[in-house]
Amino acid sequence: MTFALGVWLGQHLNAGTVLLLQGDLGSGKTTLVKGLGKGLGIHEEINSPTFTLVNEYPEGRLPLYHVDLYRLDAAETDNLFLETYWEGVEYPPGIVAIEWSEHLQHLPLKPLQVAIAHQQPIGRKVTLIPSTPAQETLLEALPLDAILVDEI
Repeated sequence: MTFALGVWLGQHLNAGTVLLLQGDLGSGKTTLVKGLGKGLGIHEEINSPTFTLVNEYPEGRLPLYHVDLYRLDAAETDNLFLETYWEGVEYPPGIVAIEWSEHLQHLPLKPLQVAIAHQQPIGRKVTLIPSTPAQETLLEALPLDAILVDEI
């Protein structure tokens, strides 16, 4: 489900969208970003940037900037100047997907929040929280039958 949701989002999100991904280890955050890459037309393998902090994928419909803040605390995130990715000043505007976004001290304006949780007995619950009318409209168009499929 998280991969298919990522594919759909990758096909429909606009440049400048910041996804704040939250969930426990193994909940599907990286899987969602892999789907996002596929939906954007990125052929390079998407890997979690746990140790590199940011992976950049410029080749798709829009650039994808994949951020992983797992190893950092809030004070350390200020020194990364992550706003250069979502402000579109130093990097071409694209999609910014931030894993462990709860570690950010300063949140970007108008993000799309994605909370992923394990749901018993098996499966996941994904909650999407839009912060703009355009995001609300986009999510209203999300076809549930297109994302309720088995994971890869």
